[in-house]
Amino acid sequence: MTEFKPVKEGKVREIYDNGDSIIMVATDRISAFDIILKNKITDKGAVLTQMSKFWFDFTSDIIPNHMISTDVNDMPEYFRQDKFTGNSMMVKKLEMLPIECIVRGYITGSGWKSYCKDGTVCGIRLPEGLQESQQLPEPIFTPSTKAEIGDHDENISYEQTIQVLEKAYPGKGEFYAKTIKDATIAIYKKCAEYARTRGIIIADTKFEFGLDENGNVVLGDEMLTPDSSRFWPMEGYEVGHGQPSYDKQFVRDWLTANPDSDYLLPEEVIEKTIGKYKEAYELLSGKPFARK
Repeated sequence: MTEFKPVKEGKVREIYDNGDSIIMVATDRISAFDIILKNKITDKGAVLTQMSKFWFDFTSDIIPNHMISTDVNDMPEYFRQDKFTGNSMMVKKLEMLPIECIVRGYITGSGWKSYCKDGTVCGIRLPEGLQESQQLPEPIFTPSTKAEIGDHDENISYEQTIQVLEKAYPGKGEFYAKTIKDATIAIYKKCAEYARTRGIIIADTKFEFGLDENGNVVLGDEMLTPDSSRFWPMEGYEVGHGQPSYDKQFVRDWLTANPDSDYLLPEEVIEKTIGKYKEAYELLSGKPFARK
């Protein structure tokens, strides 16, 4: 049996080269404030992978995505181990675009702080009188640059997005920028509308796109997971304050309230976190979570 070593390790994912494809493994690591925490969250990687699969299938009519299979029997023998079951996805190789595509349908988090300061979010002027957690008249596209581990992403304007992509792909910057912006908004609208029928508000999320061998834009990375999105329960939702969530905002809030934690979570926070992740998956997919 050939042993595989990761060719790249991110905050949560490990990437393995499989010749004409890539195997992306979502670990049980968790990050907050761009720091990898000392704890692992059992089953978290499997929840992320299975939720991404659900959304990739759900949105394949809008734009192609990189998913090939989440069945380890379709992968080399090395990956047919328990530690890879449920949390591994074989995907197409893409040349990833250097932009994180963030879409906000509600005003919260750093967007709310920015709005309170000068009435804008990432340079976009919003109507006066909005309250915290209020739904925006229309979803807004607020891209950022991609940071290395330990660095912070930098919010940029749509015009800067064109410049970044033009520098990387001369003559194609405006086309790629418009394509990923339009796809980001379209995917968000479809998924947010569906999620509301399942009792969940998707306040915001981020997508990443890449280019296939023919230069076509393809949706990659993960998709609409609790790691990359803010999920709120519709029950009890009201504007004017922060909302309870199904995502890792719960972990961020605990760390903020416990600044001396040294990024080590207590067991009850770990259990509550994975419970929220599984509940979100089950509500959205309509299926009970099972690792296999």
